[in-house]
Amino acid sequence: MDGRGRAFDNIFIERLWRSLKYEEVYLKDYKSPKEAYENISEYFRMYNYDRPHQSLEYKTPYEVHYKS
Repeated sequence: MDGRGRAFDNIFIERLWRSLKYEEVYLKDYKSPKEAYENISEYFRMYNYDRPHQSLEYKTPYEVHYKS
C-alpha cells in the first residue's frame, strides 16, 4: 500500500466477493462447472438488479448507475 487511501481501494470488491461466497457458493453443492457458472451468473444478476445496498441508500447498483 503505497499511497494515501490505498488500503481502502479494494474494500468494495472484497465485500462483493464475501457476499458471493456466503450468500451463494458456500450454500450450494454444484454438480458441474456449468451449474456453478449458471448459478453465479444468476446471483450477479440479482445482486445488480434486485438487491438493495445499504451503502447506495437502499438502491440497486443498476438504479444508481443507469437511472440517474
